[in-house]
Amino acid sequence: MAFPTYFRNVPDFDYVSRLPGSKSISDYVRVKNLFRRVKIRPDIFADITYFTKYKVNSPDRPDNVAREVYGDPNLDWLVMLSNNIIHLENEWPLTQISFNNYCLSKYGSYENLYNVHHYETQEVRDSRGDIILEKGLQVSSTFNMTFFDPGIGQEVIANNIVDEITNLDHEERIQDKKSNILLLDRRYINLVINDIDTIMPYKEGSSQFESFDVVKGDNIRLYE
Repeated sequence: MAFPTYFRNVPDFDYVSRLPGSKSISDYVRVKNLFRRVKIRPDIFADITYFTKYKVNSPDRPDNVAREVYGDPNLDWLVMLSNNIIHLENEWPLTQISFNNYCLSKYGSYENLYNVHHYETQEVRDSRGDIILEKGLQVSSTFNMTFFDPGIGQEVIANNIVDEITNLDHEERIQDKKSNILLLDRRYINLVINDIDTIMPYKEGSSQFESFDVVKGDNIRLYE
């Protein structure tokens, strides 16, 4: 089954022409209204059972993922919608080459990638195995703690309980987080498409209304 592209559902907007040579106040250019966006319904988005986990591998793009999972690259918009991705360049994982170039540009040299970005706690447990300190909390390099250990009936000083997180570690974690996405189960695709078909059309009542698919912008151009 072939699914529609996202832009087929996006309504049009008659925009006052700014093209060179346009002198008439009645000149308009019809464009897609990219400011009109939709989201997956909150009741669907909040229910993890509607989604499956997916790991993006370099150099996958949303259309590649859509082709692999849904059998249709036109559903790339659904891949992005399922993860609230608006700015693909910033919110989609980079290819390895792009990642290397980004890190080099940001930190200046490969040597700087191995400088310390911050410090994080190691997991600390008492003698009974109960967790006293969670792993991964951002702290200073000199962080230590004292706690009462009921298993031995005395206070314990915990030293050397922080790990260095390098700039490279930090950036790789960001990429890994971006790579772990959720995809809407294909059984619910038509449900989302039906919602979009309901939400996207314009509503009557506005002075700009031309049709359910078109509104016209106000013309405030002034001519000599």
